[in-house]
Amino acid sequence: MDKGKRRFNQDRKPDNRPARGARSDFKRERPDFKREREDDAFTEQGSTDKLEGRNAVTEALQAGRDFNKIWILKPEGDKPLDHGLIRILDEANKRGIIVTRATRQILDKMSSTHNHQGVIASVAPHKYADLDEIIGKCRDEGRPALLVALDEIKDAYNLGSILRISDCCGVDGVIIPERRSVSLDSMVAKASAGAIEYVPVARVTNLAQTLTRLKEKENFWVCGTDMNADYEYHDADYSGNLVVVIGSEGDGMRDGVRKCCDFTVSIPMTGHVNSLNAAVAAGVVLFEAQAKRHKEG
Repeated sequence: MDKGKRRFNQDRKPDNRPARGARSDFKRERPDFKREREDDAFTEQGSTDKLEGRNAVTEALQAGRDFNKIWILKPEGDKPLDHGLIRILDEANKRGIIVTRATRQILDKMSSTHNHQGVIASVAPHKYADLDEIIGKCRDEGRPALLVALDEIKDAYNLGSILRISDCCGVDGVIIPERRSVSLDSMVAKASAGAIEYVPVARVTNLAQTLTRLKEKENFWVCGTDMNADYEYHDADYSGNLVVVIGSEGDGMRDGVRKCCDFTVSIPMTGHVNSLNAAVAAGVVLFEAQAKRHKEG
């Protein structure tokens, strides 16, 4: 397709739950569910990553992530362990992962997110994906790739939300720069609700150079999001190999990245606030792109 002729068609319209009686078994000591001394809770944190929250830990277990240990909240008094934690415990037992009880005070001290939901896990560091492998997989499957590039997103909750949105929209991979960008830490994992286990994330040294290479070598279109855009997002043609670029929370896309864009899209707004945070903007554009790509087959 001649890029000079690419335009937008304004006319296009856009269970394994245990039985009730089994819960009382938790009151008895289980051989693989040991009491832990309070001062031991931090000894294995050094070179490992932490996962916090039920969704993050559950999805990591199901995705086969390597675990070192899981800490689960010790119930108060005679209260039984609730079903959500029982499911995590059972899955960990199947895989032979060490699970220990901890008081709420210990978990609160260990927590980075301050919202651990009664479970924290020590896991192997998250592995970043290879961008060429992401593209190659799409090529082997005979379909166009949909990527998201994040230009200096520094907020962990924005990155986590974008990963969750990307998983929902069938995004093949997310690209982040090595510098001036949040890494895949426990807060990102928590905010992603487990999507971090399913959406490949590639780190690159220079985002503008990477976008240029994708255009010239892999036949990608680059779509930027900007308030002063060429088109409104619902008029865009999102077909083919596509990278959607989301700018940083405060400054948007840098000039060098903006120059790499073949076109930019905006989200019309009528209220008093004239901007959306990065994750919300990504969601609006990606769901529109997913709907149109699905319709076009």
